Amino acid sequence: MTQARVTVKVWDLPVRLFHWSVVALLVVSWRSYEAGAMEVHRWSGYAIFTLVLFRVLWGLFGSESARFSRFLGSPAAAFAHLRQFARREPDTDVTHNAAGGWMVLVLLALLAFQAATGLMANDDIMFEGPLAAFVSKEASDSATRLHHLNWTLILCAVGLHVLAVLAYALLRRVDLVRPMVTGRKHIPAEAGVAAPRLASPLRAAGLLAVACAVVAAVVRL
Repeated sequence: MTQARVTVKVWDLPVRLFHWSVVALLVVSWRSYEAGAMEVHRWSGYAIFTLVLFRVLWGLFGSESARFSRFLGSPAAAFAHLRQFARREPDTDVTHNAAGGWMVLVLLALLAFQAATGLMANDDIMFEGPLAAFVSKEASDSATRLHHLNWTLILCAVGLHVLAVLAYALLRRVDLVRPMVTGRKHIPAEAGVAAPRLASPLRAAGLLAVACAVVAAVVRL
């Protein structure tokens, strides 16, 4: 007998645009660095910095499913979720699960650190970040080394995230990609899950403008 399901809007457009824009910008950042196109690399970094600031603001003042207070539980809750991972249970989450919430936090922290070190980095030839002039050459060199090291950590975190998505699809028959594309998720009707409250797009536009203003102010230094 097929279990009755209801369609619930779980992810708003700002969250989905943030997610896929960061994916695209990481590819642009990598390819531009490999090609020596440092101006493209610079602006890609500014865009990532802006999006990370926006996501932090959206995690505080945005839609219910996007708020840190809704999905960020204790580390114990995350480990408990992972221990029960192999169980073939219906997916009733209308936000990130306990383990996924911590992955979001880790990725945001790594991206923020990448942007911060990039602002102070230099390549000893033509390029230096807008804040490199405000720190010593030794500090700028250290920021450059950390920038390269952190990129490796970002790749590891992204790889782990992709593996987790694949594991959910193969082991639990849970599709995490489609909801991040459409915003909608099919949830068992018997779960009685209420749809999260979604914030106004105007609020998203206002918070994005704040993030843009902060990044512009830093760059103009």
